[in-house]
Amino acid sequence: QLQASGGGLVQAGGSLRLSCVASRTIFSINAMGWYRQAPGKQRELVASITRGGNTNYAVSVKGRFTISRDNAKNTVYLQMNSLKPEDTAVYYCNADGVSRATLGRGSYWGQGTLVTVSS
Repeated sequence: QLQASGGGLVQAGGSLRLSCVASRTIFSINAMGWYRQAPGKQRELVASITRGGNTNYAVSVKGRFTISRDNAKNTVYLQMNSLKPEDTAVYYCNADGVSRATLGRGSYWGQGTLVTVSS
């Protein structure tokens, strides 16, 4: 239902742009966001954005990452600049929306995309 892409291997100081598209099986999407999980650590919120464009960032990425979305395309982006080795993690996108199958609102996750930052 959510398809993430854009991960990869980058050197410290480099940039990557993640994208996540929500399929048409989900509609009436409110907040969208990106989370990450590093090996041995809990999943944490990286950034979120409301349908109206209000954003929220983890302290560790503020000023380096930018979240944006295209409501017409049901797509959320994460521009990551000045990457650090500690940003290495699997990044997951998330959307709060309504399932066409059940007509119930829920939280939906993408499959994750790996970001590796080398020092």
